[in-house]
Amino acid sequence: MTKFRSYVNGINNFTKGLVVISGMATLACSTALAQDTVPWSHAIAMHGKPALPADYTHLPYANPEAPKGGRLSLGVQGTFDSLNSFALKGAWTSARGMKERQMGSFILESLLLRTNDEAFTLYAHLAEAVRMPEERNWIEFRLNPAAKFSNGDPLTVDDIIFSLETIRDHGRPPYARWYGKVVKFEKTGAHSVKLHFKDGSDRELPLLIALAPIFNSRTTDPETFGNTTLTPPIGTGPYTFSEIDPGRRTTYTRRDDYWAKDLPQKIGFDNFNEVTVDYFRDYNALQEAFRKGDTEALIYGNPSLWKNAGDFPAFEEGKVVKDVFERGTPPSMTGIAFNTRRPQFSDKRVRQALGMLLDFQWINRTLFNGLYKRTDGYWDNSDLSSIGRPANELEKKLLEPYPNAVTDEVLAGTWRPSEADGSGRDRKVLRDALSLFKQAGYNLDQGKLVNAKSGEQLSFEILVRVQDEEKVALALQRTAKLLGIEISVRTVDAAQFEERRASFGFDALFNTWFASLSPGGEQYARWSSQAADTKSSRNIVGAKEPAIDALIDAMVAARTREEFVAAVRAFDRVLISGFYAIPLYHAPAEWVARWTTVEHPAKSPLYGMQFDNWWDAPKE
Repeated sequence: MTKFRSYVNGINNFTKGLVVISGMATLACSTALAQDTVPWSHAIAMHGKPALPADYTHLPYANPEAPKGGRLSLGVQGTFDSLNSFALKGAWTSARGMKERQMGSFILESLLLRTNDEAFTLYAHLAEAVRMPEERNWIEFRLNPAAKFSNGDPLTVDDIIFSLETIRDHGRPPYARWYGKVVKFEKTGAHSVKLHFKDGSDRELPLLIALAPIFNSRTTDPETFGNTTLTPPIGTGPYTFSEIDPGRRTTYTRRDDYWAKDLPQKIGFDNFNEVTVDYFRDYNALQEAFRKGDTEALIYGNPSLWKNAGDFPAFEEGKVVKDVFERGTPPSMTGIAFNTRRPQFSDKRVRQALGMLLDFQWINRTLFNGLYKRTDGYWDNSDLSSIGRPANELEKKLLEPYPNAVTDEVLAGTWRPSEADGSGRDRKVLRDALSLFKQAGYNLDQGKLVNAKSGEQLSFEILVRVQDEEKVALALQRTAKLLGIEISVRTVDAAQFEERRASFGFDALFNTWFASLSPGGEQYARWSSQAADTKSSRNIVGAKEPAIDALIDAMVAARTREEFVAAVRAFDRVLISGFYAIPLYHAPAEWVARWTTVEHPAKSPLYGMQFDNWWDAPKE
């Protein structure tokens, strides 16, 4: 009888096991079936749907009739000592044009291609198709079998996995952080790969992964990837290097066998046989090279120089023209950034008071012919800006756990940068600033503003690299001296400036935070607490604010446009209220002068002009 019961129990347990296995198999099958129902697509968007249909013929800001041939000569201010902007060493001084929006992606490419005429939409490129579920906990790419590297090697799934793992293990932030979020690489076919994430909380992550630079796994050494190098990478891009003169010049030569030259996303692009980029330590030297015709286009950031850009014979002869490119994106925020790691900047009241001493009206009139506009926040002239808008309920809910992160004026949308009367010594502004300094523990003592506890005078150095920055810094220096503040202004070359910025070895300097209509994961490197302690990160001000960390999380996790806008506006309010920089000014448009030897499309994309869709002008 006992044996019989044991036999029955065994049968029951075996049956239960079969039920469990069957249930697990059913769940696995249903999961696989659910994944199989996710459709393949030609494009994906951060919010909403892609603007272009699957059968589009070319991007709207390209000229499909643009002729091929000729040579484009460009010039930039600065230097370079590396050909890898994705490694920690040399990240700030890498060669231009390898993979960037304005110059072009001449060498390195990504699985999907970002269109510059939509907020954040990616179209098929190295991957001929893409799919991801609504949860965004995975993304799958189907590679274009025609894609190949410049040395003839075919693009493989192994190259994709290798590139992401190499940058994850040896790259610089924020890229290492982004790609480190892939928890599983799954080869789903000979030409397809699925990347799994821990969850779908970071809604931007799949798109960031799709923009990763892809390296040739057969020619790239992962062990030396983090080092400064002048060895050109083997990429899938339309050009290869034909000349590398460190710090002075790079020349790109167009590939005859470029795999994507006839695909719609590349029609009207990469038109020149050769592109040369010359590097100049000084902007005056760059401008002189342009006037002589050694470079064929020059971007002007200075209104005074722009006003006089046609003051030379070639312009009068019609050989040079001035173009104004309107942009549909927020202007970048340029400001004098404070290194809050320094004790004199640890109190935000001090930073706020220093910002009040900048007389924008005087600077704009005296130095820039009144052509600049004052920058208020980090997303001006867009619906992402908090300026002029009281916080809505969604914003208030996001900010509720951080009651001291935003000032009352900023929350109400009434805050603006302090406006002096244009005299350079507005007494009312000086009194208001002095009141803030006193609240922060400073007093005037025999003409010096000193810390009441330490007795030390408030003093710091502003690091500058060009004459315009020096003039603005000197204007602030003169006003600050009226309150007994000692500011020194030091001019350094581009290489030293980048080294000190990357190592946080400065008190204050001029910095630009580039803006877009789809801010997200890149903000971790610029503002997160973790990045504040990471050398060479973009968080140069050393911000360590829990509200900032939480709001970046909210931005990347937003599922609806309403949630996203609320998160960015709340983020804007926290940055403004932290007074991490003195907001300066921006040009109302992009100012570019060019020789008529080159031409560009009539339509400028949403994000502004770019050189990789220009072409050689027909010779008369």
